[in-house]
Amino acid sequence: MATENFVVLKNICKRFGDKTVIGNLDLEIKKGSLVTLLGPSGCGKTTVLRLVAGLEKPTSGHIFIDGEDVTNTSIQNRDICMVFQSYALFPHMSLHENVGYGLKMLGLDKAEIKQRVDDALKLVDLEGFGERFVDQISGGQQQRVALARALVLKPKVLLFDEPLSNLDANLRRNMRETIRDLQQRFNITSLYVTHDQSEAFAVSDTVVVMKDGDLMQQGSPTELYKHPASMFMANFMGEANMFEGHFDGNTIDIHGYQIPAAQENVEGITAGHYQIGVRPEAILLAKEGQACQRCQVKSTAYMGSMYEVVVEWQQHELLLQLNSAQFDPSYTDHAYLTINANGVFLLPNQADQ
Repeated sequence: MATENFVVLKNICKRFGDKTVIGNLDLEIKKGSLVTLLGPSGCGKTTVLRLVAGLEKPTSGHIFIDGEDVTNTSIQNRDICMVFQSYALFPHMSLHENVGYGLKMLGLDKAEIKQRVDDALKLVDLEGFGERFVDQISGGQQQRVALARALVLKPKVLLFDEPLSNLDANLRRNMRETIRDLQQRFNITSLYVTHDQSEAFAVSDTVVVMKDGDLMQQGSPTELYKHPASMFMANFMGEANMFEGHFDGNTIDIHGYQIPAAQENVEGITAGHYQIGVRPEAILLAKEGQACQRCQVKSTAYMGSMYEVVVEWQQHELLLQLNSAQFDPSYTDHAYLTINANGVFLLPNQADQ
C-alpha cells in the first residue's frame, strides 16, 4: 500500500451561524487506506464527511485530494462516490439501471455500461439480480446495490455515511466484511462514518475519534483500545474499571494488589500516581488460588457468548466480562479475582475528559 497522504484536511473550521461544528481540524488519509470517523451523535463526523464530498464548504481551511486543492471544487468534479445510510436507490429503476445510472450520465456506450454493471453486481454477490427492482430485494441486498453503484464508477475516494445502521446484527457483520474486502481488494481510499465502535474496529486501518467537533485521538483500533489518551477515550472505547493507583516503573499497585506491568502498555510512562484502567475482560475469577484477591459476587447476567459479572472488591464495584465456556455460574457468593496486565492502562491524574 502506498503511504502518501491522499486526502488532507488542513485547519478546517465549519460554522453554521454562530455555532462552531468543526474547530481547526487536521486530518490525513493515506492512499488506499480506510479511515473511520467515530464519535457520539452531534460530534461533527458527518459534517467532516460532507465537507470532503463537497456537500458543504468549510468556513475556513483547505481540503486536498490527490495533491489538488478541492476546497471550492463542486461535488461533480471531485471524483468521489458516497454510500448513504438510506441507500438512495431509485425505486422506478431496475437494479441494473440503478448501478449504471452514473455511467449513463458520463455518456458511456451501452455495451460498456452493461459489462461494468454486470461486473459490479457480481462483486457484491448479486449476479443475475439486474432485472429486479428495489422492492423485490432485502435491505441487505439494497445496501449491496448501493455499494455496487459506487464501485462501478471507480472513484478516487469512497465515502460511507453510517451505511450499516439500517441492517440487523447478522447483516451488519456480513456487509462490513464485504466492504472491507472490496476496499482492500481495489485499494480504494475511503472515509467511513459510524457511531458503532465494533463496526469501526472491523473495517478500519485508522480510527479517528471525535467529540464536540474536535479530534480526540486517532490510531489503529488496537492502539485506541489499549492506550486511550484521556478519560473520555477510556470510556468511549469500551467499558473500563477505574482506580487510583501507583506505578513504580515496573509494577502497578492498585490498593496493595501488585501487577507486573505489561511493558508495551507502559512504554514511555514514568513512575508516579495514575488513574488505573482495567478492562472488564482482563479480570478473571476463580474459586481459590495463589496471588488472588477475594471479592464478593454481586450479580451475573448471561449475554450469550459471555457473562457480565459485577463483583465488589476493595469497596469498588467492578464489571467483568467472562467467556461463557469458562465461567462457572455457581459463583453466587465469594470468589477470587486476578487481573491480566495486558488489559491495564494508565492515565495521568486529572486526565482531560
